Amino acid sequence: MFHHVKDLQFNARVSRPDPRFANLLLEQFGGENGELAAAMQYFTQAFGAKVPHPDKYDMLMDIATEEFSHLEIVGATIQMLLKGVNGELKDAADQSEIMQVMDGKAAKESIIHAALSANPQFPIITGGGVTPRNSQGIPWCASYINSNGDLTVDLRSNLASESRAKLVYEHLMKFTDDPYIHETLSFLMTREVTHYKMFEAALDSIPNNFPPGVLAADPRYLQNTYNLSDGTVRGPWNQGEIKGLGKDFIYVENPLQQARGTQGQTKLPEDFSKELKDKEKLDKQMSAEKSAEVKDAEPKGIAQWSDYKG
Repeated sequence: MFHHVKDLQFNARVSRPDPRFANLLLEQFGGENGELAAAMQYFTQAFGAKVPHPDKYDMLMDIATEEFSHLEIVGATIQMLLKGVNGELKDAADQSEIMQVMDGKAAKESIIHAALSANPQFPIITGGGVTPRNSQGIPWCASYINSNGDLTVDLRSNLASESRAKLVYEHLMKFTDDPYIHETLSFLMTREVTHYKMFEAALDSIPNNFPPGVLAADPRYLQNTYNLSDGTVRGPWNQGEIKGLGKDFIYVENPLQQARGTQGQTKLPEDFSKELKDKEKLDKQMSAEKSAEVKDAEPKGIAQWSDYKG
């Protein structure tokens, strides 16, 4: 159940119309890293979390709802940046000024001319309004959403989503000198940081959150890192201990030689029989735990989403 409050979470303001920046800001309205994508991603992920992780369901729905409020802030800002376009468009049509713009004869100072050059869809399709498209006019697409049904995978996707969104806001701030818009973008950018830390804390609170899924990594192939380019640099990603696994990386200097010598790693010189038995045991254990986690949380009898208590 949603209840719309017409007051914005942050008081969006603009000093003057700016159709060109309005077009750039569409990235955070209907773009792949924008607020609509984030809201739909967390909203979608929440359904699968409801039974096994009701606390994370609550968090995801809270953040999804906040992202919808951010979408409203971005949309309101874009609309204010397009102030005058709709009215001038009607007047321009009466005076046939659009044809003059097409011929390059009209003065570019006019807001309608600026809107037309910034994004032809503003005057032609949306009539000076906001639409769920990115700055290139490409419609919003559900493929922007990452929802994999494994909460640990989804939370890691969300960390990346919040990181990308923060970066977009940083870049956008470089292209406007309006102090009011800077305040709005700073607020929105900072909330991305807060959400990142919330998702990070939620992930850390889930036991056995790595590796994602149920099955353990195959010990025969886990530790190898490969020299697959000239001048490979050594670092903590290919030498020393594998963080959290209690094993060390094994650096393969000549991957081609290894592949040929092991017949494509099907005949390894080491005996991994004990490790493979341990993996099989762990797979069964984790499968039972994950299955029980969901089954134990399922309500008995008729299923219903809400209990309407309190």
